[in-house]
Amino acid sequence: MTGRAVVIVQARMGSSRLPGKVLLDLAGAPMLDRVLARCAAIPGVDEVLVATSELPGDDPLADHVRALGFRCFRGSESDVLSRYAGAARMAEAGIVMRVTSDCPLLCPAVSGRVLAALRDSDGGLDYVSNAQTRSYPRGLDTEVFTAASLYRADAEAMLQRDREHVTPYLYLEPGRFRIGGVADSLDRSDLRWTVDTADDLAMVRALVAAAGDPMATYETLLATCDRHPEIVALNATIQQKQL
Repeated sequence: MTGRAVVIVQARMGSSRLPGKVLLDLAGAPMLDRVLARCAAIPGVDEVLVATSELPGDDPLADHVRALGFRCFRGSESDVLSRYAGAARMAEAGIVMRVTSDCPLLCPAVSGRVLAALRDSDGGLDYVSNAQTRSYPRGLDTEVFTAASLYRADAEAMLQRDREHVTPYLYLEPGRFRIGGVADSLDRSDLRWTVDTADDLAMVRALVAAAGDPMATYETLLATCDRHPEIVALNATIQQKQL
């Protein structure tokens, strides 16, 4: 499958459980910087950009992104599906990778596997994810889909859930789109590496400090978790918000 592969990072300042989290410090730089650096290292990606809202409260985020040298698309705060479609059109994407800004430990190699699965299908798949059947820690979530599928979803989806969360329209209805998945042979879905609360941020900060490198590989981070169960325990009781 050909076409520009574009990572669109969904970000905003108004997180309900940890406001402004995307610009909070992680090992000497804003968390968003860590996300963007990891996205830029994903094999096969042509561009990384950020999609945020048009709200004045997101002005500092947009300014920061552009100062880093990345493009920033601004659209609806609540209709994130339309925001993604607008960002994809701006980037002239053929393939879109969806990443959220609360995943500062995203693994470039894992995300690259998801992208390769869509490309290698040679047009046989519309959507591939490593999160439908979980084997990786929460926080390595990667969804890849054709721009054509995104534009169709934007044109057809009516439910608030589908507009707000971007991709449910692509995978929740059997037969609507052709779906693929990527899973690891080692199931570490018990680990939570996403940042949604203060406890999550404390865990990620401690994990990065113990690993000694904000760009530490997935394997290094897993080994660090196994050596430091007290770090894993910092956010073990946090419940993920549901759709």
